[in-house]
Amino acid sequence: MTSLDTRPGAGEARPRREGRRTSSALPPEESLLPGARRAGFWLYLIPGFVLFTVVILVPLIWNVYLSFTDYRGIRPPTWAGLDNWRELMSDDRFWTSFLNSVFLIIAMVVVPTVLGLLLAAMLFDLIGRKFGGRFASFLRATYYLPQILPVAIAAIVIGWILRPENGALNTVLDAVGLGALQHNWLGSPDTALLSIMVVMVWVQLGYPVVIFMAALQRVDPELYEAAELDGAGWFQRFRAITVSIIRPEIFVVVLTCTIAALKVFGPIYALTRGGPGDSTIVPSYYAYSEFFQSQQVGYGATIATALTLVIVVITIFFIRAQNRVERAERER
Repeated sequence: MTSLDTRPGAGEARPRREGRRTSSALPPEESLLPGARRAGFWLYLIPGFVLFTVVILVPLIWNVYLSFTDYRGIRPPTWAGLDNWRELMSDDRFWTSFLNSVFLIIAMVVVPTVLGLLLAAMLFDLIGRKFGGRFASFLRATYYLPQILPVAIAAIVIGWILRPENGALNTVLDAVGLGALQHNWLGSPDTALLSIMVVMVWVQLGYPVVIFMAALQRVDPELYEAAELDGAGWFQRFRAITVSIIRPEIFVVVLTCTIAALKVFGPIYALTRGGPGDSTIVPSYYAYSEFFQSQQVGYGATIATALTLVIVVITIFFIRAQNRVERAERER
């Protein structure tokens, strides 16, 4: 017995819907494939290009021009040729500021990168596996907290801690019987730069920890488990797996932290103003003092231009070094 379909329209050919086109039927000018060229895309680049020109390019060109002039900020600048640059090469204060920048590179690049690698690996490989990812994320946030503190607030807290009279550090030293170690930490040329270095390690440490922990998210946990089953200790896993896989992020952290160390200004301005003497002066603060305190705008522009050139050279060096390392790894 054959059943009949009594639904309306059964057995009739259904009409094809018109007006709907698939993506494959789109003409080339309406294609949404990645990489498709459209003149309209350039319109979205105009705001960023205008902002870059007004905020960065024009001030940079004007600053370079002022470095070849004698300008005190009131009368029009007069051409001085290479006089500012000759004075800069023989300026002991300028070279002292760059020497202090080397010490800040140690405090803001070397120490935070090494400690950040170790802490990120411990949070990811040890603490995260034992106590869970939430606890590791909480610790990561505590390390990053100094990065989001305003410089003025951090300077007030640090100044209170290192105050020579009734400061927190000297008070604690006296309470534990180490009163002989009490010192004017920021007011003495012997300890001012060292104190700034310790503060900058505290401020900068959270940035590498966050970057490295984010990079470790793409590491397969089975690699650690397999290495652990093979008898590899934590440091062996850290050296063979962690460092080798997140090497690109290490280059990024070292480069960005080096640039930050060379142009650091806020903590120096808020805590020591380059003193006592020139013990904590850095190129950015030296340029600021020439601009606004000595009113030697042309010479301050020369310092700022020299600092920019150093940063550009270091950036090119790091990028080439990273490309060389990646090329060597691909050829293995």
